[in-house]
Amino acid sequence: MQITSYNGSALVAMLGKNCFAIASDRRLGVNFQTIATDYQRIFQIHDKLFIGLSGLGTDVQTLFQRLKFRHKLYQLREERNMRPETFASLVSSMLYEKRFGPYFCEPIIAGLGEDNAPFICTTDLIGAKQFSSDFVVSGTASESLYGACESMYKPDLEPEDLFEVISQALLSSVDRDCISGWGGIVYVVTPDQIITKTLKGRMD
Repeated sequence: MQITSYNGSALVAMLGKNCFAIASDRRLGVNFQTIATDYQRIFQIHDKLFIGLSGLGTDVQTLFQRLKFRHKLYQLREERNMRPETFASLVSSMLYEKRFGPYFCEPIIAGLGEDNAPFICTTDLIGAKQFSSDFVVSGTASESLYGACESMYKPDLEPEDLFEVISQALLSSVDRDCISGWGGIVYVVTPDQIITKTLKGRMD
């Protein structure tokens, strides 16, 4: 088993009409043994920017703390929040710095940029960015997430419809991966609000 699938994870982000949604499962395991059922993989950087980190649980926490530190330094120096595109470049360069002993994380960056245009992006372990105009997935359930998202996604969804689509895609995908699951958490971000909902899934 690869080190990136040691703890199991499922992450997905989708674009809507002037909004985006990001969702993850809540299981933390050691291979097939479940350790926790309320594990946090999605973190808020500021009101319009979130990052989801799949991969090794310890590296997830370390990388988030370093990213939060860098963003606070940026806020002090620039007196403004970081744009999603800038933050994606920061994540990419931080991962590439450690390319010979990488953080075992595959991040998903989702945010609202200038004129509240939604932005999503993912990188691999060494920071190679991949942009998307519909959805991005990451984690051990990524193969089944790709299939579910391809069949369910439609462009320019309203926040309520986007929540339904991303929730159904996540729940149906984690049922096909035995090291992720145990419900999920979904953030739907619009220019004026953040909607957080917890999903109940199969508890086995």
